[in-house]
Amino acid sequence: MLKRIFSRAFLLAVLVSAGSAAYAQSGEYLSFTPYSIFGVGDLAQQGSAYNRSMGGVGVASRNVRYLNSLNPAAVTARDSLSFLLDFSVVNNNTIYRQGSGSSAKNITNLGSMAVSFPIWRSLSFMMGISPYSSCGYVYSAKETDPAVIAANGNITYYDYGQGGLYRLYGGVGYAFTKSLSVGAEADYIFGNNGKYFTETFSQSGVNTVKDSYTMNLHAFTGKFGVQYEYKLGGKSKLGFGATYSLATNLNGFVDYSHQSVGSVESVTVTSWSDTLSNNPGRVRLAGELALGVSLNLEERLRLELDYARSDWSKTGMDKVEGFACPNSALPFSAGVRSSWRAGAEFTPDRYNVRYYTRRISYRAGAFYNNEYYKVGGSEINSFGITLGATLPVFRWYNGLSVALELGQRGTTDSALVRERYARISVGLNLHDIWFQKRRYE
Repeated sequence: MLKRIFSRAFLLAVLVSAGSAAYAQSGEYLSFTPYSIFGVGDLAQQGSAYNRSMGGVGVASRNVRYLNSLNPAAVTARDSLSFLLDFSVVNNNTIYRQGSGSSAKNITNLGSMAVSFPIWRSLSFMMGISPYSSCGYVYSAKETDPAVIAANGNITYYDYGQGGLYRLYGGVGYAFTKSLSVGAEADYIFGNNGKYFTETFSQSGVNTVKDSYTMNLHAFTGKFGVQYEYKLGGKSKLGFGATYSLATNLNGFVDYSHQSVGSVESVTVTSWSDTLSNNPGRVRLAGELALGVSLNLEERLRLELDYARSDWSKTGMDKVEGFACPNSALPFSAGVRSSWRAGAEFTPDRYNVRYYTRRISYRAGAFYNNEYYKVGGSEINSFGITLGATLPVFRWYNGLSVALELGQRGTTDSALVRERYARISVGLNLHDIWFQKRRYE
C-alpha cells in the first residue's frame, strides 16, 4: 500500500517537473500581441479547457468530474478516493489590424497542467503550473517626419519583445460540511521578459542605436477561496463562490543597455541594473477579488456567472523603466482590470449506456474584459463567445475537452491595434481511484 502511494506521489513530481520543462521549451512566444509591450505583458486567462469552454467561469463551480483550479475551495468537490489530472494545449490564431495594414499570427503552446488528490477525509490537495503573463510582439515602422529625415536620413524603427511569466501553485481545500468548503493556495510566479528597441539610419557613418530591457522576475503570493452550495430540492443546487488573490511585491532585476553599433566604433553609451528588491513596493502585482454564482439543475443543466476586479493603478507598472516602456509611441498608464464571464453546460443524460452523444457535455459562454492598462488614454477592452464539449473516454470520469473561443480586443481608433482571434483549447482530464484496500478470496 505504502509502496503504491509512494510510486504515485513520485509520478506527480515527475509530471510537474516535465510540465515546467515543457513550458520552458514550448515555443518562441507564449502568446503574441502588441499590447504585451506594457507592464508584465499580456495576463493569461487561468483555468483549463473545461473553464474556457464556459466563458472562463469557475469561481462557484463544483463538479466531481473536472479539476477546477480557479478556486482552491473547489478541490473538495470529488469522490473521496479520486485522483484527478488535467492537461491542456492552446492554439491561438489572430488577425491584427491597424489603419489600412494587417497581419496574422498562429501560436500553439501548453495551456495548463494540474493534479489533485485527497489527503485525509475532507482535506484535499492540488498542484499545477500555468502561464501567468506573456511578452511577445514585433513592431516595424519608418520615420515619416520630413524634418527628421532631412537631418538624419531615412530611419527604420524595429521593436520586439519575447518572454513570459509562469505560475507554479499548490493548494489545499477543506470541506467543513457538504455545503461549505474553504481553500488556500500558495503561488510562485517566475520568468523572464526581454524588450528590445532598434533605430537604423540610412546615412553612412551613422551607427544603429539599440536599447534593451532584460528582466528576470519572481514573486510569492497566495489565494484564498470559499464555496457554499444550497440544496433546492432533488439534485438541484444553488452555489456561491469567492476568491481573493493577494497583492505582492515583484522582485528580481532589470538590466538596461543603450548601445551605438555600426561602422563607427561600437560603444555602450549607458548601462545600468536595478535590483527590484532594493526598492520594495516600487513594482507590485495587483490583488484580485472574484465572485461567482452557479445553478445546477438535476445534473443536466449548469449555469454560472463570474465577476472579477483588480486594481493595478498603484503597482508602479507605468512608472518604472522596463515596465513603462518610454520608447513606446503611445503613453501607457495602469488602471483597473475587470471582467464579466457567463457560461452554461448541458448534459442530456450522463448515465445513458445506449447513446454516446447523450453522455457528452455541451457548453457555451461569453465574456467581457477591461484590461489593466490604458494606451494613449484609451481603455483596451476585449469580448467574445465560447463553445465547447467534453467527450467521455473509457470509464470513470475520463474525458477529452475541447473549447473554441472567438473574440476581439482593442480597436482601430486612435492609431490602436485591433485583434480578432480564434483560440482552440484541447484538454485531457483523467480520473482514477486511489488508496483502495484490495480484498482477495
